[in-house]
Amino acid sequence: MNETASLRARAEIDLAALRANVRALRERAAGAQLMAVVKSDGYGHGAVPCARAAREAGATWLGTATPHEALALRSAGLDGRIMCWLWTPGGPWREAIEADVDVSVSGMWALREVVEAAGAAGRPARIQLKADTGLGRGGCQPADWPGLVTEALAAERAGRVRITGLWSHFACADEPGHPSIAAQLDVYRDMVAYAEKEGVEPEVRHMANSPATLTIPEAHFDLVRTGIAMYGISPAPELGTSADFGLRPAMTLAASVALVKGAPAGHGVSYGHHYTTSAETTLGLIPVGYADGVPRHASGRGPVLVGGRTRTVAGRVAMDQFVVDLEGDRPEPGAEAVLFGPGDRGEPTAQDWAEAAGTIAYEIVTRIGTRVPRVYVNGTADPTGGAQR
Repeated sequence: MNETASLRARAEIDLAALRANVRALRERAAGAQLMAVVKSDGYGHGAVPCARAAREAGATWLGTATPHEALALRSAGLDGRIMCWLWTPGGPWREAIEADVDVSVSGMWALREVVEAAGAAGRPARIQLKADTGLGRGGCQPADWPGLVTEALAAERAGRVRITGLWSHFACADEPGHPSIAAQLDVYRDMVAYAEKEGVEPEVRHMANSPATLTIPEAHFDLVRTGIAMYGISPAPELGTSADFGLRPAMTLAASVALVKGAPAGHGVSYGHHYTTSAETTLGLIPVGYADGVPRHASGRGPVLVGGRTRTVAGRVAMDQFVVDLEGDRPEPGAEAVLFGPGDRGEPTAQDWAEAAGTIAYEIVTRIGTRVPRVYVNGTADPTGGAQR
């Protein structure tokens, strides 16, 4: 028996698909370096094995949101350039500096904390100044940019920091033609020009996320930051599927059917009896639920491939399980139920689940919980615990 067949559920991660996606994205952004974004445990795929696979495919940078994610990559033995950008006061600045992690600075408080930490570490910090060009989240507003640039340059002259990058982030890159795109590019170019006029000599200028990498070539600059597209999911499904963009989803989520039983007509199914059998039928119990990341909002709508046919979640998704109406079919207990995958075997995709739950495919893969083991294929397993076959 295949060693994974006895698993209650598994998220199979195809590292060959991920490597191919990275190569395809590098071709899209020829002339720019590629940052493989592995935040949120590699969008649910496993940060360390995905980071290694991305490096093998030519990614020159790794990106995380939090400093703790970046430090975990270093602890796992990943070298080369790593950047993190989501900081709060009192964060592990010194640890990041000592681990040679590039850190993002959006305001004066962050610059002052990183300068102090650099002094304690006895070595300069690698910092990247983030510009808020219109997204309205992190980043320095244009009105405050001169002050931040001035103070950062003073810290650089004092040997406390090295300004390695100038960067920003789009609000509507997944909507080509949206007026904010051109407006943000104009603001970004102006803010970069100001910083360089004042004496900043950045190694990289970057603004493109996954959708911009695929659809806005003028935004590629020196570096593109690819997140969801690296995992094979279209960041703009209304513009094209994964296949349209030359990408292949890397994650397949499957479970073993736990029980098959007959049920009479008029039988309620799951909490609240929001589904009632319309005729004598068979029901299949799928042993994953919202504690595993299966969205409760997909109750009554989520698609599942069982026995070669696409079924629909019958009634509510519970914490640990849900039911499908098998319409008289009787697959053996232990048969495979595929919630989503690349789609080439007729199985649903993460995008299908996103539509069923009224969300985006990013959330579908990222929310898959830790009690679902990751099984890595076509690559080296994560030595910290991921299975391999």
